[in-house]
Amino acid sequence: MKTIDIQQELENNSYPGRGIILGRSADNENAVIAYWIMGRSANSRNRVFTETEDGIQTEAFDASKLEDPSLIIYHPVRCLEDGTIIVTNGDQTDTIRDGLLEGKTFAQCLHTRAFEPDAPNYTPRISGLMHKDGTYALSILKSDRGDPSCCCRYFFGYDNPTPGEGRYVSTYMGDGDPLPSFEGEPTPVQITGKIDAFVELLWNALNEENKVSLFVRYIHLLSGESETRIYNKNV
Repeated sequence: MKTIDIQQELENNSYPGRGIILGRSADNENAVIAYWIMGRSANSRNRVFTETEDGIQTEAFDASKLEDPSLIIYHPVRCLEDGTIIVTNGDQTDTIRDGLLEGKTFAQCLHTRAFEPDAPNYTPRISGLMHKDGTYALSILKSDRGDPSCCCRYFFGYDNPTPGEGRYVSTYMGDGDPLPSFEGEPTPVQITGKIDAFVELLWNALNEENKVSLFVRYIHLLSGESETRIYNKNV
């Protein structure tokens, strides 16, 4: 599969929805995590990322305008004491964390979950796991071509990440009604520059009208020290 330019990919897609990139910096020194949210409705756009003790959470920017919090308020990122970092597009972050602490595998944790119950979109649940050594895994749980009677579960592991490359998965292929679910395996994408350059590239490439928040973290593989950037459209 060809490695694509993530800037061009996002600039040409007005609504990829929520997206995850896991990978390795070009200098091979850092594990890289990126996660963003977008929104078409006022409720979805009324959000910000805020930091927590073990990661980040979504919060209503204006609590008085919050409508249904069920699928929009959650912890996208949680970090475990062993250095594992979980990133997802929903409350399955907590399902994975709790399962891993019980000794379950990534796949076992997610076999208790399915796509989101938001007919007719049946939004995929996308999840990532970044290990302390920089190896990582991604998962997609989606309906069978829009059929809610069948959940298709896909798991992908990356044991020797290529420097300057990541894998990208989003909830949607683009805008539409219903929204078309992501198809295929996670896409190889280029990861260029240090954290500030990469976060600027992603933020500027996301559709101006629909983007809401962006989280990017670089974790130094030798020291374990990390740098984090959070961009919120609502400030």
